[in-house]
Amino acid sequence: MAETTNLSIRMDKELKEQAEQLFSELGMNMTTALNIFVRQAVRQRKIPFEISLNVPNAETITAIEEANRISRDPNAKRYASFEELVADVKNEV
Repeated sequence: MAETTNLSIRMDKELKEQAEQLFSELGMNMTTALNIFVRQAVRQRKIPFEISLNVPNAETITAIEEANRISRDPNAKRYASFEELVADVKNEV
């Protein structure tokens, strides 16, 4: 067995608790989960998942802009409930 060492890190308490809950449900503890992460990082020679800003892509931006235009259009159809919308769609078919 390889020699081990201790690692001390700082983490938001709530985040740690959420992570421990998740890892427990996956059948492991925090140490095992962090070891898996580090092994994958070393093996792949990169962070083993995509890291990016939470920026919407072009398609999402277009959809947001369209939704904003529709919401400002006084002539756009409005529905009081989802059921009303579904009934209207069924009547158009």
